Amino acid sequence: MRDALDLDRILFVPAALPPHKLGIELAPAADRLAMVERAIATNPAFAVSDVELRRGGPSYTVDTLDALQAPDQELFLIMGSEMFLDLLSWHEPQRLAGLARLVVVPRHGIPFDPESPAALKVLEEIGMTAFATSGNDRAPAGSVFVVHATSLPISASDLRERLRRRRSIAYRTPDAVIDYIRAHGLYGAEVAA
Repeated sequence: MRDALDLDRILFVPAALPPHKLGIELAPAADRLAMVERAIATNPAFAVSDVELRRGGPSYTVDTLDALQAPDQELFLIMGSEMFLDLLSWHEPQRLAGLARLVVVPRHGIPFDPESPAALKVLEEIGMTAFATSGNDRAPAGSVFVVHATSLPISASDLRERLRRRRSIAYRTPDAVIDYIRAHGLYGAEVAA
């Protein structure tokens, strides 16, 4: 994403209380922050922010983008295509779309058609005008970038399920994160080798 969009850095923001994941067994927010720190530690272009943990309450992306605003800085919000199609259920999606350039990344194995009625409805409802590909210097204002990137068929829910079943998450998660999960006994299971 950093190369495709010519970004200075990628900021990871763990949610304190993700409103779309109520009822899902998640590790405590401080542990999730620590795991992200370990996962990205070797890449100088990656950074992590605890802005949502410090704010408390529901972790609304629109509030986070508002807090991250700075003069002479353009924000990009990178999201999976399934998240984009669910964007209208988010808190203040129209305002969110005005605070950052939206970037949609189709997830491995999940087709995304920007011309589908569902995608066009979201685009219209959030006040955007078109989809554009990354690197398109002539992308009109109000466009949502679609970036096709190589991705692995890994999801957080799959990793949590593997841990519950005592299956390995090796090669799916950095070793430093696996060590942290093991040391803190997260997700109610022993981590298999």
